[in-house]
Amino acid sequence: MRQKKQREEFTTVLASQNLISAMEDAITNMTEELRKPPDQELTGSQRKSELQSYKEVAISCKDLIIERQRLIEYVREFEEKGEVSEKAEFGGGFAEKFAKT
Repeated sequence: MRQKKQREEFTTVLASQNLISAMEDAITNMTEELRKPPDQELTGSQRKSELQSYKEVAISCKDLIIERQRLIEYVREFEEKGEVSEKAEFGGGFAEKFAKT
């Protein structure tokens, strides 16, 4: 039974490492999009909508950076200790933790 648990945890770490790599690509793509200047020919509500889109991309990118760091810490803890401590929470509640109140 112990061997099966180790195999599942290994798979989780491997999946986490793959996700970290994908997150890095997504962060790079998002920052490249943010570097592009807004269309200067747009006016009124179209311009406002485009600027709102830039803001949403920036916020999503920031959230992705934070979540990536959490995953790195998860993998590091597992590699150092062979397990993840009970007190570490890597599940839900991410949005609530960083939500503005």
